[in-house]
Amino acid sequence: MPSINTIRGLILLPAITLLTGCNAVLLSPSGDIAVQQRNLIYISTVLMLLIIVPVIALTLFFAWRYRAANKEAKYDPDFHHSTALELVIWSAPLLIIIALGAITWVSTHALDPYRPLSRIDANRALPADVKPLTVEVVALDWKWLFFYPEQGIATVNEMAAPVDRPIEFKITASTVMNSFFVPALAGQVYAMPGMQTKLHAVINKPGEFEGFSANYSGHGFSGMRFAFHGLSEEDFNSWVEKNKASGETLTREAYLKLEQPSEREPVRRYASVAPGLFEAILNRCVEPNRMCMREMMAIDAQGGQGKPGAFNVASLDAATRARLGLEGPVRTYVGGMCTVADPEGLGAFARPATPAGESAALTQPLLPPLTQRAFTAVDQHA
Repeated sequence: MPSINTIRGLILLPAITLLTGCNAVLLSPSGDIAVQQRNLIYISTVLMLLIIVPVIALTLFFAWRYRAANKEAKYDPDFHHSTALELVIWSAPLLIIIALGAITWVSTHALDPYRPLSRIDANRALPADVKPLTVEVVALDWKWLFFYPEQGIATVNEMAAPVDRPIEFKITASTVMNSFFVPALAGQVYAMPGMQTKLHAVINKPGEFEGFSANYSGHGFSGMRFAFHGLSEEDFNSWVEKNKASGETLTREAYLKLEQPSEREPVRRYASVAPGLFEAILNRCVEPNRMCMREMMAIDAQGGQGKPGAFNVASLDAATRARLGLEGPVRTYVGGMCTVADPEGLGAFARPATPAGESAALTQPLLPPLTQRAFTAVDQHA
């Protein structure tokens, strides 16, 4: 009968064999930011090993040197203090902690994802006339949507960038929090609904690299991956033209369909994008008849809507409620905002001019059906 150790070895052998096919992309990146982050890992690891290795070695040495069978080892039961030993024990870790703290302080500022790049790589500074490529990223359920505002195109589950050109990512999400991560390019940055995070990076080598979500976001999380292409300037222009030749337009209606949860979506290309779509996604107002977050915040900054804003109450239409999977009683939300010229925020339903000789108090505003619930309980729809 084979021993337990033999059986255990046979079980572990396939797992060890699989490890030989791993691609340590984090330790062999293709972007300058990722290279600096890798170097930081190397430096921190070496500094910590300066303590860990001697401690392990001395532990083994003392266990062997002062074993019970070694009668030649000096036994001193009255030993209780050594100034020299105390200095070594405390000064070495203290110096390493100081070094790690200094490196962390410097690297935290130098590798801040919001900080624009100052170099292309370790040997080349960033030319003053180079304009970063802007890419707007939206994490959907469960796919990635990329906008190229300068080129006027959009893609799903595929993106590209010219080699040695800085990239400015603007990142948000449609529903739950995700994490945008291209290991060969730079570290992960969170994507959150109603918020915009940023990442500045550069790819220094041509090739195809993998990007994915590094934050669990539900059932289709494992398939939330995309291809990142590092291309020459000429090949990038050809890639843009290829997308423009697709002929599709990403309208707001098309986005609302795309936003619905789906898994392992194929690459999609859009030749044009509805104006202001990314800003509408960021401000949670892609649907018609829905106030944007930036408008709500502007109202709050001015002290709130008050009584005039009570007229601006609307409810989501049946189609939108069905798409969002909402059940229960109909909720209402602020659907408009008042202005100096229109203090009641009635817009096209403004009060008509008062006829001569008639009291203004007797003339009722012509309110649309949606606003007749204005003075009932108002519930903000999230």
